[in-house]
Amino acid sequence: SEWPNNADRPVEKVSWDDIQKFLTRLNAQEAGNIPAGWAYVLPTEAQWEYACRAGTTTAYSWGVDINSSDANYNSNIGQTVDVGLYSANPWGFFDMNGNVLEWTADWYAAYSSGAQTDPEGPAAGSSRVHRGGSWSSTGAYLRSAYRGSGSPGLRFLNLGFRVGFQQQSADVASPEMSIL
Repeated sequence: SEWPNNADRPVEKVSWDDIQKFLTRLNAQEAGNIPAGWAYVLPTEAQWEYACRAGTTTAYSWGVDINSSDANYNSNIGQTVDVGLYSANPWGFFDMNGNVLEWTADWYAAYSSGAQTDPEGPAAGSSRVHRGGSWSSTGAYLRSAYRGSGSPGLRFLNLGFRVGFQQQSADVASPEMSIL
C-alpha cells in the first residue's frame, strides 16, 4: 500500500493479474465454507455499474451533482480514506464512486450500439476495464457510467478492486451475483 498500517482503507497498488492470484487462493481457502458452485470473482463491468447505480438513473447514485461530502475525489484529501467514511449508495455499498478505481473482470472495447441488458465484454483484448473514479480523479470520472482501462499488470496508488460472489453454473437464464 502507498499508505501502510491503515487496515480500514481499500486495497490499492494491485494489478488485475495480482487479483486473479488472490481470488484463486481465496476460493481454495474458502472452498469448505462457500456453497458448491459459487466462487469469489471480480464483477463484470455491467455488474459493477448495476451495483453502483443501485436502481438510480442519475450521474451518481446520490444525484446529479458532486461535492466533497459525497466522496473522496479531486485530491480533496490527497489519499485514500477509511471505507465507509461517506454514505452508502441506496443498496448499502460504500465508496463505489471515489476512493479507488476498481478493476472489473472485462476486457476493454468500445460499446456496441443500441440498448443492451447485461452486456458482455469481449473475449480478449489488451486492457481491462476499471470503474468508479478515485481520490485523485475529478468529479466527472466518478460518474456511475464512467469507464477507464489499463494493462492487466498495471499497479497504481489509486487502483484497487471489489470482490463479488457468483454462482459458477451454466444457468445463464438466472445468474446471481453479490458484490461485497
